[in-house]
Formats: sequence, structure tokens, C-alpha cells
Amino acid sequence: MLDILSVTAPVFIMIAIGYAVVHFGVFEAAAMRILGSYVVTLALPALLFKAVSQRPIAEIANWSYMAAYLGGSLLVVAAGFFYARRIQKADTTAAAFSALGMVCSNSGFIGYPILLLTLPAIAGVGLALNMLVENIVLIPLLLAIAEAGHGGPSPVGKMLGRTLHSLIRNPIIIGLVAGLIASVLELQIPQPLMQPIDMLAASSAAVSLLVIGGTLASVSVRGLSGEIAPTVAGKLVFHPLAVFLATCALPLVGLAPLSADMQAAAVILAAVPMMGIYPLLAQRFGRERSSVVAMLMATVLSFFSLSAVLWMVTSYIL
Repeated sequence: MLDILSVTAPVFIMIAIGYAVVHFGVFEAAAMRILGSYVVTLALPALLFKAVSQRPIAEIANWSYMAAYLGGSLLVVAAGFFYARRIQKADTTAAAFSALGMVCSNSGFIGYPILLLTLPAIAGVGLALNMLVENIVLIPLLLAIAEAGHGGPSPVGKMLGRTLHSLIRNPIIIGLVAGLIASVLELQIPQPLMQPIDMLAASSAAVSLLVIGGTLASVSVRGLSGEIAPTVAGKLVFHPLAVFLATCALPLVGLAPLSADMQAAAVILAAVPMMGIYPLLAQRFGRERSSVVAMLMATVLSFFSLSAVLWMVTSYIL
């Protein structure tokens, strides 16, 4: 257990520091938005480029990993959407955002720092693969469903067009694609150019955790509704469980089994709380209140759930 705490404690201490500096007025909440923009625009793209460009394309194009992560995530999407619609009697848009909160992890801001402490050799590759699944499949799919429920004209085509446009301009996707191109072409980046990329990448983990804490400091939990409980439980419990089962089922569908490290990475990344932009995506549909509270509760509770997942991963997978 001390080994597990040595991984989770530094992560949540950094989150607590970010919370404290905003709560006690050392930094204004606006500073966290600036730091968050720095991470998304510069640090994470540099990290993804470094992780992908310096590895053979065969190692990065891990179809078994992506199939397992996507399969487990879609299972949770279907179950979460059904529960919200049939049991909670939520509308289509609310059900879509509940499912989105269950399957879109904060891979860059929380997942990567944890992988860096537990599985440093494959942390960058795991992050890159998750970014592909989340940004190209899961987020566009669920936003299209939310748009359809919102009653806009030609919702699917309009949503897909908007998503494609945002993907092209997304610095994270640009860094990822640039890294893939460098890997395919086996480019050797000159050291004077690679050194700044290394410096930006190295800053990603610490700054991203400070941003999470500082962002949570400005969140009010008054008026908390029981409607967020399934979203939080789906993210912290059922998503990692479904991804684990999907990794075990790979040979049954004719795909190569994952190595122990990659299987562990998939489960850990599925167990982290929802992505930081979850409330921003929900804002356009009037769902920002419940999304912010769900993210806050999931982040706080993940200290305990992540510790349990890490214990199970180290005991039964690694």
C-alpha cells in the first residue's frame, strides 16, 4: 500500500497545491486558464510529438490496445446512455453528456503523470493511443448524439463538420500527427530543435496537475444533485472494469493480446476522472453545472478509487 501511495500521493499533492494557491489568492483563477492553455497548446503537443516520433510506427500503431479501449468504452457508453434515458428519465442531450463523462478520461492532465510514475517506458505511447480513441471516435460520437437531442438542423452532419474543423486546428492532434509522420519517415530531429521540445514536454505533468487543482478551487458544490452519481461511478468504477474485460477478450475476437504493461496502462487511464474540458463542452448545451460538479466529485474520489485500481493492477496484471 505504501508503494501505491507513493504514486497517488504526489499527484494529489500537486492538485492540492494548485487548489491552495487559488483558494488563498496567491494566483487568480484566470491564471489557471492561462496555464491550462499553455499545457494544451505547447506542453502536451510537445510531449506527444516526443513520445511518438522517437518510436517505430509498429510500436505506436497498437490496434489491440485501441480496439480494447474503444470496445470497453462503447460498452460503458451504451449502458450509461440506457441508464440515463430509462432509469433517470433524462433527455437525449443529458444522457449523452452523462455517457461522455463516463468514458472520456483526463488522460493528459492526470493519467499521464500517473503512468509516468508507474510505467514510464510506455507512458507517452499510452497517452497518444488514448488521445486518438477519445478525440477521433468517442468525443465526436457523443457530441453528435447530444446535438441531435438538442434539436439543431442536420445535427449529425453539422456536428461532424464542426468536429473535423476543430480536430484540424487542435494543437494536441497536430503534435500527434506530426509525431506519427516523423515516426513513419524515421526522421532524426536535430538536437538543437529537440531540446526545446524536451523542455516543454517535461513541464507537462506538473503544470497540468496544478491547473486541475486551481480549476477545482473555483467550483461550488451547492445544489449537488443525485443525477451525477451514475456518471461518477461509471467513470471511476465501470469504465476501468469494462476496459479490463475488453483487454482480456482480445484473443476471442482474433486480436493479439496486450503486454502486461499496455494492459495495465489501458486500465489506469480508464480509471482517471473525466477530462478537464468536460464542462466546457457541456456549456453550449446548458449542462455545465452538473458537468462541473461531476468532475469535482470524480477528481476528489479518484484518490481512493485510483489507489484501489493501482493495487489491483500491480497485484494481478504486472
